[in-house]
Formats: sequence, structure tokens, C-alpha cells
Amino acid sequence: MFSNSTRVEIQFGDCDPAGIVYYPNYFRFFDNATAALLSAAFAMHKRNWLAHYGIAGIPMVDTGARFLVPSRFGDVVEIISEITELGRSSFGVKHRLLRDGQLAIEAHEKRVWVVAGEDGRIRSAPLPDAVRELLGAA
Repeated sequence: MFSNSTRVEIQFGDCDPAGIVYYPNYFRFFDNATAALLSAAFAMHKRNWLAHYGIAGIPMVDTGARFLVPSRFGDVVEIISEITELGRSSFGVKHRLLRDGQLAIEAHEKRVWVVAGEDGRIRSAPLPDAVRELLGAA
């Protein structure tokens, strides 16, 4: 399935008083990496693919991570993200964060393809065939 690599330089503000990345910031990195993954697959920026496909977003319904090695201010890490599954309206993403080539974090997400209803509330919608083809590509 489709994969993409993103590099992140750890900033001072990403870290806690001990000088290591405050763990919620990793989930912000992973959210950005998911957007980059889809932007690479769709060959357009997120604001464009949201409009192109007429969706309200891709909210997360499940996530988790295993933290193996901490990262610090000034480190440059690589996040390798890949699609792991395609459901009717959902898809899975796996992130592997590497620091100096060493696996530091393994994380997963489950996202849902959603549209806005007439009442303004979001609801799931089937993944379009074109999206399935792009995300399922090797």
C-alpha cells in the first residue's frame, strides 16, 4: 500500500522541561505525516484534496503508540507512514519514527472519510474508488 516519508526537526517548544519531546507532540507530528501521506498520494495539498473530494475531513477514531527511544531539541527524525488497511469508509495508517536510523516510535491510526450533512454534522462516507486506487498503490 502507499507510503511516504516525512522529516521533522525537533524544536525547543516541542520539548518538556526534561528536554525530551512532550509525547502529545508526537501525535501532532503523526497527524501532519498523515496529511503529507495523503497529499503525496493525491498529488495535491490538503486544502485542495479536501475540496476536490468534497469531504469535511479525516477524523481519527483510534490511535496508539509504543515509545522506544526519546527525541530531543535539535534532533531530525524521519517518519515513515504507510496505509495498512482500507475499509468501507475508514483506513489505517502506520507510522514508524526513526531517529538516527533507529526505530524510536511505532504508532497507528484509524481514520474515517467524512462529509458534512445538511444539518452541518459529519457522517462517514465510502472511500471513492479513485482514492482506493491511489492509497492501495505500492
